[in-house]
Amino acid sequence: MNQAPFRRREFLAAAAALAAVPFLGAPSIARAASPFVLPPLPYGDAALEPVISARTIGFHYGKHHKAYVDNLNKLVAGTDMAEMSLEKAILATAGVPEKAGVFNNAAQVWNHTFYWAGMKANGGGKPRGALAKKIDAAFGGYDAMRRELAAAAGGQFGSGWAWLVMDGGKLKVMKTGNAENPLAKGMKPLLTIDVWEHAYYLDYQNRRADYVNAVLDKLVNWDFAAENLARA
Repeated sequence: MNQAPFRRREFLAAAAALAAVPFLGAPSIARAASPFVLPPLPYGDAALEPVISARTIGFHYGKHHKAYVDNLNKLVAGTDMAEMSLEKAILATAGVPEKAGVFNNAAQVWNHTFYWAGMKANGGGKPRGALAKKIDAAFGGYDAMRRELAAAAGGQFGSGWAWLVMDGGKLKVMKTGNAENPLAKGMKPLLTIDVWEHAYYLDYQNRRADYVNAVLDKLVNWDFAAENLARA
């Protein structure tokens, strides 16, 4: 993975984001330590059907997510990073070419844990309260935000993620390739959609847009996003 040098301004912004780790809304992420562990799913394998099948969950969580945890533990064994939290490992290795393997696996462990927490059975709909007001202020309304988020997810070339983030006090949509993570840029994620093919191919084949729309309309956990906003 080719990464630009981690500039001082970005590092300071990322460090500030790290100081606010409780905003993540997923305690198992913030408490991750050596040896890194696979956090439990917040629901059963079949809980997201028919949008995401138990078979997809079995492969995605049970094999892909687990492999990132296993690889990370191998890479940090016997190093000072074995004693770091997951977030510190991400910040310590972001933009460091010789640490790309650690970054990729640490970020993918974090990204996947955050992704699972951002969905629930019978989710979707529209957010309310402070989050809805922030969305209105930043995008002009929920429908505009939804279109932008769906476009980011659908338009990410190859593997990656679409995110709703807080950046400098304002909501925005962004996309990242491969394992890239908004934390390393000093931003505070509220929600993410995984658009790696293993997230949807068993259920949707090459119909990424169908998967993205189904997640947004039927699974998104806006309560999770609102909690992250409140802790930002």
